[in-house]
Amino acid sequence: MNKLIITRWNGCVLTLLQSGKETLQIDIEPEENHSFLGNIYIGKVNNIVKNINAAFVDIGNGQMGYLSLTDSTVHFADGRPFDGKLRQGDEVLVQVERDAVKTKAPVLTGNLNITGRYFVLTSGKKQIGFSGKIQDSGWKQQMKEYLEGIKGNWGIIVRTNAYNAPVESLKEELDQLKERLTGILTHAGHRTCYSLLYSSTPSYLNGLRDSFQSSLESVITDEQDIYGAVKEYLNEHQKEDLHLLAYYEDPLLPLKKLYRIEKTMNEALGKKVWMKSGGYLVIEPTEALVVIDVNTGKYSGKKALRETIMKINLEAAEEIGHQIRLRNLSGIIIIDFIDMEKEEDKKLLLKRLEEIVSRDPVKTAVVEITKLNLVEITRKKIRKPLYEQALQMKEKISL
Repeated sequence: MNKLIITRWNGCVLTLLQSGKETLQIDIEPEENHSFLGNIYIGKVNNIVKNINAAFVDIGNGQMGYLSLTDSTVHFADGRPFDGKLRQGDEVLVQVERDAVKTKAPVLTGNLNITGRYFVLTSGKKQIGFSGKIQDSGWKQQMKEYLEGIKGNWGIIVRTNAYNAPVESLKEELDQLKERLTGILTHAGHRTCYSLLYSSTPSYLNGLRDSFQSSLESVITDEQDIYGAVKEYLNEHQKEDLHLLAYYEDPLLPLKKLYRIEKTMNEALGKKVWMKSGGYLVIEPTEALVVIDVNTGKYSGKKALRETIMKINLEAAEEIGHQIRLRNLSGIIIIDFIDMEKEEDKKLLLKRLEEIVSRDPVKTAVVEITKLNLVEITRKKIRKPLYEQALQMKEKISL
């Protein structure tokens, strides 16, 4: 069972998802200048760059976003039908699909979507899709037939939480999502350029929305305003979870001390990660990718060399899966495991690594093991990695 801890730390709202004594995930969100992710704007096409097949769209205050010219789901702000071409000066409805990462602009999409606990409702792509974690083909077929009859002119992605949820709850949320997205499209024609049409919920509320049903044991905060916001959200969207919310108040043992937040943050941002065996990882984010090196360290086992290497590599695979999610590492991740000579050992390690990353809520895939015995993983980029969030926070404090 998991606990969601929400507090303030160094001028930011910090959210920790904990399972027992292990921290699974950390989010830091500045109170000001927070993430644009999920926001919907009326943007203006600033520039068409044909050689990269993209348009750069101004979403306000000079913030440019990248919009692929292959995106056929774009809506003009004035309601005109999209003719397949964008021109400089066009006003379009766009949503931030991926946060800005380092020097790269935010990625925009014309396929506007609103995310609920059970569904993602989309305006551009009209298909019905399912979370890859739902394996019950019979249930999926029944749900698809049900949704085809009520979805209207929308696309729907069925989220993991929808599996075996009450039909009344599913229909109620779907109706709410339809109403919200219809309102955005309807009112866009009466709003000025650069208007923010929809603001995504704070990351600490997303943590509630995205948590698997029955996986949360409690939601704890020591901030009165956050307690009020969470209570209001649960009242409107997840009444069945209202009893999980608790306000923490103990002047002798603050929440930050109780959950060792300072120590947890230092470990999550550190370069070196020690494992129980005495081996350790070195995690190095670079401009283009993340490199993780596995080392034997202080391991002093008495087993044969081959067994020793496999033991450390398997332990490293488990810890790497944990660190990738904890630090929100994304893009290309290269892992330098300790070299193994036997092909069956390599296959066993890759199979175990695939099982581990399949538990990650963010789409993650093991690509291959190269001739140099380097393992390549890809993880979908959505939100800034933790080290960038922390850097942004430090820059804010120093101003």
